[in-house]
Amino acid sequence: MEKLEALASIARLSDHVVRVLGQNPGKFTLQGTNTYIVGKQNPYTLIDTGEGKEEYLPVLEKALRDTVESPNKDQPIISDIIISHWHHDHVEGLPGVLNLLRKMWDEQKPGYSAHYKPPRLHKFPIPTGFTPPSAFYTLPSFTERLPKDLYTSSPDGEVFHRLHDSQIVTSSSIRVLHAPGHTVDSVCLYIPQDRALYTADNVLGQGTAVFEDLGVYLKSLGKMLEYGRDDEGHYDVLYPGHGPVIIEGREVISTYIKHRLEREEQVLSLLKSTPPDEPASVDASGSEQAWTTWTLVTKLYAAYPEPLWLPAARGIDLHLRKLEAEGRVKRLGGDGKDTRWQFV
Repeated sequence: MEKLEALASIARLSDHVVRVLGQNPGKFTLQGTNTYIVGKQNPYTLIDTGEGKEEYLPVLEKALRDTVESPNKDQPIISDIIISHWHHDHVEGLPGVLNLLRKMWDEQKPGYSAHYKPPRLHKFPIPTGFTPPSAFYTLPSFTERLPKDLYTSSPDGEVFHRLHDSQIVTSSSIRVLHAPGHTVDSVCLYIPQDRALYTADNVLGQGTAVFEDLGVYLKSLGKMLEYGRDDEGHYDVLYPGHGPVIIEGREVISTYIKHRLEREEQVLSLLKSTPPDEPASVDASGSEQAWTTWTLVTKLYAAYPEPLWLPAARGIDLHLRKLEAEGRVKRLGGDGKDTRWQFV
């Protein structure tokens, strides 16, 4: 298996898939966002577009030029772009990519601009009534300004063609698996030629993933694990949204599930025990003892460096919210890391 630090900006993973790094390495993006060119010849499908770093476009252009062999010059290089979920590091590169594809067509077919077939854009819709955090949900701000000649609208005139569970994107035979939890619109994509599952940010090539809703996320991991148990849809490897290719895909998904369930049992075990004697652990009435989210974190992560405790608190809070929804714990008040919890 590849080592994270050795990943190249452009890597051919198989006869059908080329990975291109988004040139945005960081604490949460690892070596950067993985974008994938899928297909045997043009027109290809592009999965995700990075976060809009200028450095990404020349790398993508080189990958496209190197990938296309004996191109069908009457067809565009990319016919479809699939966005795995709304997070900025997967979507904000879209305007630059669309402009690049148009430029490459004009260079390939000078004088034939009117014959350009812009790509279809695909994404699972955000459910009605749900609005992602405004500070991070940048997608509407730039899709509304996209020139209409850079993409092919959906039949109902929308920017995105709406993905649905079990759909096959015909240009590449990619199958859609709606797998929310990391985000409400997250999808995984089965690439049959490689017997591979693109996991987006549900499963990473290194470390563990974050999530919006733990209960939903665990159900999606289970769905991913069971997907393709028969011959149709069977996968061997995982192509993650960040990090290296995962060879033993099902084993890693199983490990993700096991890790979350073990952490949940650790939370429950502490809640069943007597909390530390501190003011924040006593209910306002003075009659009910409780653990705070922060006290749970300090116990569970005592062996880890303290700078990791605050990020860990979010994950523990999501565990507690799941347990609350299941009626296994009770919220007694407080807010944020000082929220007080009691085992039921």
